[in-house]
Amino acid sequence: MRIHHLNCGSDCPLGGALFDGRSHGLLGHLVCHCLLIETDAHGLVLVDTGYGLRDVAHAHARPDPRITLPWRMLLNIRLREEETAIRQIEALGFRAQDVRHIVLTHLDFDHAGGLEDFPHATVHVMQREYDDATRPKTGIVARNRWRTRQFDDVRHWRGYGAPGEPWFGFDAVRDLDGLPSDILLVPLPGHSWGHAGVAVRGDDGRWLLHAGDAYFYRGEMRRARRRCTPGLRAYQRLMQVDADRRMANQERLRALSVDQRGDFSIVCAHDPVELEHCQAGTPL
Repeated sequence: MRIHHLNCGSDCPLGGALFDGRSHGLLGHLVCHCLLIETDAHGLVLVDTGYGLRDVAHAHARPDPRITLPWRMLLNIRLREEETAIRQIEALGFRAQDVRHIVLTHLDFDHAGGLEDFPHATVHVMQREYDDATRPKTGIVARNRWRTRQFDDVRHWRGYGAPGEPWFGFDAVRDLDGLPSDILLVPLPGHSWGHAGVAVRGDDGRWLLHAGDAYFYRGEMRRARRRCTPGLRAYQRLMQVDADRRMANQERLRALSVDQRGDFSIVCAHDPVELEHCQAGTPL
């Protein structure tokens, strides 16, 4: 399976290096790191979608935009058509209908905005995430993070419950409907209750785990002690539903990223340095 690493959205929050750890100006740069997987028998598989064409088209809609104004201002979101998954997939010579499956880490607005650009795809997600995203919401975070306008036209859902098989010490869902056993969901609750990582085994036998928002900064992995920028540390706390579960899963991932480094690599959804290394073929 060939894996393409795409940036499907840019956020430029005020604070610069206080968010991304490297910018020299007032604005930082965060990405929406998605995976496009070419399989032999199952078509294209997309892991997360970032922002979509309708997000770009409705960027200034009133009174109820697809992404709410407070979060657009907080993250200073830059909605660009050329960064959408569909436009990047077309640039690679494929069509929207070639994407037969989308596997989601979760349904936050910056991960699910492009779902409706692929109307023929089956969307795989943890059932708890789908239930929480579609039920009536209370609280400012819940009302802003899940935007049903981004996916109310999706017709082909596959929800998954309790995992059943071990994977590097985690429980995993291996039998994703219509997908090979080399793609699986790894529940990682804490950021949201239905949050999961998506693990993909490449042709070389090594596993790549897209950990979604289980962590946000490269310094939180591949080292014995966690290091995170103040801005991203605060944002993770803002968005979490359970601090203890989030930090426990993050610590387990960090240990795995150190102990199994030769057989396993890990990326999150928003770190630009991780994305650059993956695109260059030199993972951290």
